[in-house]
Amino acid sequence: MELALPDADVVVVNTCSVTAEADRDARTFVRKTKRLNPGAKVVVTGCYAQRAPQEVAALDGVAAVVGNSHKGLVPEIVRGVLEGARVEQGAPLISPGDLLGTAAPVWADDRFAHSYIEDAQVAPGSQTRPNLKIQEGCGNRCTFCVIPTTRGDSRSLAVEKVMAQVHGFVAAGGKELVISGINLGRWGWDLGEKRSLAGLVEEILKETGLQRLRLSSIEPMDWTPELIVIMRNIGGGRLARHAHLPLQSGSDGVLRRMHRRYRPWHYEQKVAALREAAGPELAVGADVMVGFPGETEAEFRETYEFVARLPFTYLHLFPFSPRPGTRGWELHREAPVAPEAVGERMAALRDLAAEKSRDFRGSFVGRWLPAITLHTPASLAAQGRTSALTDNYLPLELLHRLPSNQLVHVRVNAVNAAGGLVGEIQPSVGNMAAAS
Repeated sequence: MELALPDADVVVVNTCSVTAEADRDARTFVRKTKRLNPGAKVVVTGCYAQRAPQEVAALDGVAAVVGNSHKGLVPEIVRGVLEGARVEQGAPLISPGDLLGTAAPVWADDRFAHSYIEDAQVAPGSQTRPNLKIQEGCGNRCTFCVIPTTRGDSRSLAVEKVMAQVHGFVAAGGKELVISGINLGRWGWDLGEKRSLAGLVEEILKETGLQRLRLSSIEPMDWTPELIVIMRNIGGGRLARHAHLPLQSGSDGVLRRMHRRYRPWHYEQKVAALREAAGPELAVGADVMVGFPGETEAEFRETYEFVARLPFTYLHLFPFSPRPGTRGWELHREAPVAPEAVGERMAALRDLAAEKSRDFRGSFVGRWLPAITLHTPASLAAQGRTSALTDNYLPLELLHRLPSNQLVHVRVNAVNAAGGLVGEIQPSVGNMAAAS
């Protein structure tokens, strides 16, 4: 996060609360913002503001706290803070006098009546491949997760708005769009129609000129047969060969304590079906949590062996962080895992993931892959090279200088010291960038 200029009148801080570290970072940022901008009004919103509004309101220098439940009112609340006026759509849910030691009003409740999915038009710009968020919230109630409290139940962006966004992105010259959500696979369940993510993907690819669509994280059991068929038929073309399935643990016992809605064998079946549909070039990623309360060495070994057995190409690794208000908080008090054990297990999985990623990347030397050019760091551009990303989620360094947002077909020559691919394009293979 970058701090606002010293002459700012108001600073809006959008917070995360997925871990205790995220909370600490938010508090540090608020204090630093006020120190550098002593005359500014600080308005705090986001997940930390929703989960612990009174705690945030007590921070020195905070002028107002707006939970995700009232995020749609932020512009009006900011205007009111600056002008000393009352927000037209209602007084704060917690008045200044209700909070000991603070004068900051709070807007936060559990109804999420003023929460909505951001629908500002996405376009290629500072992000070549922007995210279009089409779903918010989650009702799965995993024991470690605070999202149902901070984001509410699952809500979907209407199909008409999704399609308008995609049409607008294409009209603005966009080539690759990532559709995302907190629980993306549940898109459409709340729309009162027979809507599914698979149906939406089909409609996007049929009704728009989008050249590449990428799906972000999807829960394993939401990879339906229909969605896997689409990956089989279109993956490697207009649909990126990339599947991210949150795992969290490869131990059945740990998954049950987490209240995850699948077993290890269910997960393995989904990955096998996806790999069979899209082929060995499919990028398969996962989130893995280490040190969940009560995780024994034997249970960790189950996770390690599970990860070793499956064709993962990268992992996002996280140590367990107890979140107040969750069942995991109580489980952590009853059976915490020693920090030293967590560190050792994280290191073991990190080494395993690096080995699997290295083998996957090395398998493409001498082969051709579709890719999109990205904004290139100045140091790399000075060498006459270009940053790119393959459709199967591999970082790539092109031996050419090209503008961003170009779809190219690349021959991989090598893997560099940082683990990225190095390659070149040739006009003879029909590159769009080379032909333009």
